[in-house]
Amino acid sequence: MSDRSASNNEPAELPDFAKGDGLLPAIAQDAETGDVLMLAYMNEESFRETVATGRAVYYSRSRQRLWRKGEESGNVQRVHSIYLDCDADTILLKVEQIGGAACHAGYRSCFYRQWKPAGLDVVGERVFDPAEVYKK
Repeated sequence: MSDRSASNNEPAELPDFAKGDGLLPAIAQDAETGDVLMLAYMNEESFRETVATGRAVYYSRSRQRLWRKGEESGNVQRVHSIYLDCDADTILLKVEQIGGAACHAGYRSCFYRQWKPAGLDVVGERVFDPAEVYKK
C-alpha cells in the first residue's frame, strides 16, 4: 500500500493494486438502502478517476479498458464514500444509482436471481429493456 500524502487531492492511502495483478474487486452498494448493486473490478487508474470525479469508473476485463459506469446506458453511479477492506485489496463504493438500474440486463441490481435447488428464481424487477438501451 502506498503512503502518499493527501495533498493535491491524492488519497492518503491507496488500495493495494500489487495484489490481483493490478485488478481489485469493487462492490457497489446503494448508499441509502444498503442493497448490493454489483461487483466489478478497478485498477489504479479507474480508482484515481473515481476519486477525482466522484463518479464510479471501473476496469472492463472483457473490453480491456476503463469503463465509466453509465457511459452507454446513462445509469451512472455517484460515489458517496469509498471503503477498503482490512487487506486493502477489496473496494466498497457506497453510491447513488442514477437511472434506476446498475445491471446491464436492465435490473436495479446484478443480483436479481436467487439460487434455489430447483434452479434460479428471478426476484428482481426489470427497470429497462437492454435491447432498447444498448443499440449496437
